[in-house]
Amino acid sequence: MRRARWRDQGSGLATLIVGAGSAARTLMRDLRDCPDYGLRPVGLLDDDPGIRAVYGVPVLGALADMRRVVRERRIAVVVIAIPSLPPASLSRLIRAAADTGASVSYLPSFLAAMERAARAVDMRGVSYRELLGRTERRVLEPAVQAVLSGARVLVTGAGGSIGQELCRQIRSHDPASLHMLDHDESNMHTLQLALYGRALLDSSEIIIADIRDETRIKQVFAAIKPDVVFHAAAHKHLPLLERYPCEGVKSNVLGTRNVVRTSLASGTARLVLISTDKAAEPHSILGATKRVAEMIVQANACGYTRACSVRFGNVLGSRGSLLAVVAEQMERGEPVTITDPDVTRFFMTVEEAVGLVLSAAPMAEFGETFVLDMGEPVRIVDLVRRYAEHLRVPDVQIHFTGLRPGEKLHEQLFSADEECLPTVSPAIWATRPHRLPDDFAASLDKLRVAAADGDDTMVRALLAGIVPGYHPARYERDRGLAAASPYPDEF
Repeated sequence: MRRARWRDQGSGLATLIVGAGSAARTLMRDLRDCPDYGLRPVGLLDDDPGIRAVYGVPVLGALADMRRVVRERRIAVVVIAIPSLPPASLSRLIRAAADTGASVSYLPSFLAAMERAARAVDMRGVSYRELLGRTERRVLEPAVQAVLSGARVLVTGAGGSIGQELCRQIRSHDPASLHMLDHDESNMHTLQLALYGRALLDSSEIIIADIRDETRIKQVFAAIKPDVVFHAAAHKHLPLLERYPCEGVKSNVLGTRNVVRTSLASGTARLVLISTDKAAEPHSILGATKRVAEMIVQANACGYTRACSVRFGNVLGSRGSLLAVVAEQMERGEPVTITDPDVTRFFMTVEEAVGLVLSAAPMAEFGETFVLDMGEPVRIVDLVRRYAEHLRVPDVQIHFTGLRPGEKLHEQLFSADEECLPTVSPAIWATRPHRLPDDFAASLDKLRVAAADGDDTMVRALLAGIVPGYHPARYERDRGLAAASPYPDEF
């Protein structure tokens, strides 16, 4: 039986093969023999002018002609079949193909695939604890069990990295019920699968709600009447909030006010807000909105409900964090991007962060802010180089992009006018709350109106009036994000 030639086949997605060597020929043969792949090669690209066709499929130009060919032939899929390309060249070619709007795949060499698989195993095996440059502080006060055992517990932002770890550790303290709230159903699917090994999303413990929706939050609290609330839901990516400050206010400030107010009205015994070290002497919208959130907690820490805030450093291993992006860059053979050679950050593991949150719950009394003793700040350059050593990546290339709007060269845990106080735990410090301005509530209402109106300039001005020491970074939305560093500077 004669095998069908490509020009006789009309089914499948129009596919462009980049390369016309042995790998491309093998790919073409496999696609011809197995039409179930759903790909219909209509042409190839190659820089060798002596190759005019492969299995009857024409070479339509050189690699540089990709955009023209994709447009003229209405290509749906681009497959790069040149395994010998250096990683940097392959990366550029992949980006060029992706820019056409087509779906892009590529064929690695067998050795490259084996190396990448081994590298992936190495990445999974790296202990973030070994990268801290200090002894990990495992904080978990005995009083935590008394607070959580038999309690109805609610975690907002439960689908995030911190929220998931909170839920996992809370379960070990025998709560009467654990309710997990997030506005992203995909996050909740991942969370339930991690906790129970199944994810049918059919139990009442999974709650889909947006903290911005005060009516919905009141409904949730009325239904479950939580004894303890851990408020982790927030916008936390610094460059995006510089670009969209109104959205930062809606979630980090007004969403927090909704949760705090409803907690008080519902008779919640304890509430813990997850904040960030960027709230100390804030330079960014992230830091300023989180500082206002801390002030909201302080303003409402009275009566029956004991409330507090907890400041994190950067969390190693959280979704989208520095090392996750660094690993991807090294995997693709690209330079690692860092904002500045001298930039430092406080780092902590997810387990440290959650241990601090849980230990803060029984300590809460009057709206104070708790901070984990994270030792000395770490230079990001040093952290990346240690990580590269663990992954056995010699001579890692680093590209410095410059600080982005709102970023600091060095973070700090306390503002200059904050008093640092010891607690019952030697690993945890607290701040003594300042007196809030008399017009704090009125300022929040003005902030709500400005955010609803989408008035970025007014939002920045109001935040500067509420938060002492905050000076808005100069930011022009039309210019886009100032630096190309891809990792989000987050807590």
